[in-house]
Amino acid sequence: MELTAAVVDEKRRAYPEVQALSTVEEEHVDLLPETFASGDYGWRDAEWVVQWYGRRFLGEIPNADRRAIEDAYDENDYEDVHAAISAAVEADTTTEMVSSLTDLAGVDVPIASAFCQFIDPEHYVVVDSRQWTTLRDLGELDEPYPDPVTTDAYERYLDTYRAVAEGCDCTLWDLYRALWVIAAEK
Repeated sequence: MELTAAVVDEKRRAYPEVQALSTVEEEHVDLLPETFASGDYGWRDAEWVVQWYGRRFLGEIPNADRRAIEDAYDENDYEDVHAAISAAVEADTTTEMVSSLTDLAGVDVPIASAFCQFIDPEHYVVVDSRQWTTLRDLGELDEPYPDPVTTDAYERYLDTYRAVAEGCDCTLWDLYRALWVIAAEK
């Protein structure tokens, strides 16, 4: 399969049929960027991003693993979370953005990338093995999903993602949803 604007549009439209969380995701993609930028959010707004990261896989990630990540994140103080997100909002580079977020307990580069996506969905998208592997299977990435994901690997992935989205004349969020559907169809 070749990724084209038509393929991305078709798959993106099928996303709600494959992802039960699609409605709440859409709400958060619309709501959180402004909420995070204003600094006017509560604990649960930020916690939702961490929960979303694992729960969107709908059982593919063992509950114990997902819960361990959420529990580690819950060890953070609200003030630390707020400071990290504020620093990410103000960051000039991907490295600075990710670095401020990975200072938090329970936040590695993939979860930091989820925060980046909900802080600025026009320029950032989440990284995970499903998205990475789908891009690789489609010939867009050469290397397998790294373990662990480093900031450098995330930046390479992000550059590829942006180039594919530009070539398909779509947003990063549209491409994310299309790739999710393509992966689900395999």
